[in-house]
Amino acid sequence: MPFVVVSGLSGSGKSTALRTLEDAGFFITDNLPPELWGAMHDLVQARGLTRVAISADARTRDFLSALDDSYLRLSRRREDLRVLFLEANDDVLLQRYNFTRREHPLGENLMFDFARERELLSPLRAIADTVIDTTALSAKELAAQILRVFRLEHDFHLRLMSFGFKYAPPRDADLVLDVRSLPNPYYDPALRPKTGLQPDVAAYALQGESSEQFYADLRDFVRVAAERARSSGRHGYTVAIGCTGGQHRSVAVAARLAHDLADLNVDIMDHRDMKDHAHE
Repeated sequence: MPFVVVSGLSGSGKSTALRTLEDAGFFITDNLPPELWGAMHDLVQARGLTRVAISADARTRDFLSALDDSYLRLSRRREDLRVLFLEANDDVLLQRYNFTRREHPLGENLMFDFARERELLSPLRAIADTVIDTTALSAKELAAQILRVFRLEHDFHLRLMSFGFKYAPPRDADLVLDVRSLPNPYYDPALRPKTGLQPDVAAYALQGESSEQFYADLRDFVRVAAERARSSGRHGYTVAIGCTGGQHRSVAVAARLAHDLADLNVDIMDHRDMKDHAHE
């Protein structure tokens, strides 16, 4: 995974780029002077971090004299060093500044600032291996392009968890589903001490045509919700499945969903309330 330097004109989308990389699991350091790039590289290497992105732009103008030397030294240590530079035309930059009412980091007349900034950052643009013109791009489109550039577009995980409503639903799920309408293995003395991970319990919970149809509808809904989350730029989506105690039905449904939706990179986060024996 590359060590990424993000730069570009103010208003061109650097914040969007950094947020996109951060959501993809990158460790982000904003506004880092070039002289500290090597030290940051050593620090993240020591911590075992494999996804790292730093930014340098007009805010670091007092330190850009060290750019060439810092870049050369880091490129010798990292063959996968990538420099991403973002730009846009002046009219669009002006519209974005008028919309946000932010002050340009060079702080004078905006059109004059844009010209000065282009000149100031020209050495960074010159070493960039990827330049993206964001003039006609929305934030969503820019995020999608960055994911493609760094081959992160498939870096999405559907996270599943089971729980019992009597212990309260999880607060951090994107979607909470109720499967208490399924047949309850708790009322079969032979199944009560078991869990939904065991085939006979799962078969009991999903017995009959109506239960199978309920599961099929639920599975299709989870797929649609997860794929919409992925298409919106999200890198993860958490679905919590609940029954009464979190021992049988919710566990069985979560396990079956993990199998049936494996193409969405499913992680079983937790069977939160499952115990080895129901009456421990």
